[in-house]
Amino acid sequence: MKQVYLILAALLLLCLAPMPYGYYQLVRFVAMVAFGVMAYNYCNEKKEVLMVVFGALALLFQPFFKVALGRTMWNIVDVIVAIGLIALFFYETKREKDR
Repeated sequence: MKQVYLILAALLLLCLAPMPYGYYQLVRFVAMVAFGVMAYNYCNEKKEVLMVVFGALALLFQPFFKVALGRTMWNIVDVIVAIGLIALFFYETKREKDR
């Protein structure tokens, strides 16, 4: 599951480039599904904070009832979420190594 963090971070960072509208729709759908699965996994692991964070991100990125933030604000959100996913990847990797 850790590799999904990096793939999703790359997809979000690609949103900074001028892409066709369909790409942004695809990223929103993929992000919604991935964040929903992550929220479910963290719920099973009894990590409530991460469950709530990823559940909120799934709602934010869902493509059905769009949240109109504007291009600049979406770029900021994409970068912050990508950095968080990369940090979580390294944290989980280090935690596995320490076991």
